[in-house]
Amino acid sequence: MADIVTLNPSYREDWIAQLGDVITDPDELLRILSLDDHPELLAGRDARSLFALRVPRSFAARMEPGNPNDPLLRQVLTAREEFMQLPGYSTDPLEEQDNAIPGVLHKYQNRALMILKGGCAVNCRYCFRRHFPYNENQGNKRTWQGALDYFRQQPALDEIIFSGGDPMMAKDNELDWVISALENIPHIKRLRIHTRLPIAIPARITPELVARFERSRLQILLVNHINHANEINDAFRDGMARLRRAGVTLLNQSVMLRGVNDNPDTLADLSNALFDAGVMPYYLHVLDRVQGAAHYMISDDEAREIMRGLMQRVSGYMVPKLTREIGGEPSKTTIDLRMRQHPDHEIN
Repeated sequence: MADIVTLNPSYREDWIAQLGDVITDPDELLRILSLDDHPELLAGRDARSLFALRVPRSFAARMEPGNPNDPLLRQVLTAREEFMQLPGYSTDPLEEQDNAIPGVLHKYQNRALMILKGGCAVNCRYCFRRHFPYNENQGNKRTWQGALDYFRQQPALDEIIFSGGDPMMAKDNELDWVISALENIPHIKRLRIHTRLPIAIPARITPELVARFERSRLQILLVNHINHANEINDAFRDGMARLRRAGVTLLNQSVMLRGVNDNPDTLADLSNALFDAGVMPYYLHVLDRVQGAAHYMISDDEAREIMRGLMQRVSGYMVPKLTREIGGEPSKTTIDLRMRQHPDHEIN
């Protein structure tokens, strides 16, 4: 694994250097993992024309060499199934791409989403925004200022959600600028940050970032995006410990993915690993029906059965809410864990 992660300590601690050194060629990733003679995996290389491959070397280092079914590899490797055009799947499954204010999605009454950056450290192949027009929602101060002006005019807002892309792609000084502006809007109480960067490149949790969060008047919540316990390593746990000491609320959301975490034992391992790292399981999403990701789909009935198994294996506070997001709806929809009702079958 020496060609995946350098032993240079300064590199391990420099998230920007790691961000500039990601794997973008499927052939290189497969070679590193000793899978470059696997015809089925090689057949998917052309899918990077649909959605670029990006894998940080620190993330690749947690994959098992020689295992074509590694759950981390399956999340990021291009696949020929991405070319399938299936009915019911959309390039805009959550109906987000017609936003009136660039960089802002205001779907819920008390909270609005701010698209801080369009890029990500790691490109997840199931991403519901893989077709999002980021060129029309630029992550720069001009767009941010327009969003902030809008927030000031919306007194019902008490929470802003940083999203993307990945909002933690913004540098510390950029985050400081936006957070300082939000702190000057009296009705904003909370800042929620949805990010995959702390797990993809744990060095992103810098001392400067932790200090900025600690001195903010806002209640700050960081929602990780982790789908499998194998993603969690010591560097991530250290970053979470420092954020927790700074008063940041730590949560996680996952997506139920075929071949990655579609069984109760795997999800129980994830919940335990998260809790041990000081992170509470929050949401478990069923897949958004985005074009190119249908091969990850788990049916609602399968998801219910998996969740019932999870509830038997972990304490209730470690069970995330099984949910889906429906375009145009004013909130997420929790999926009832009872069996689906048919017209001739009533659950008492």
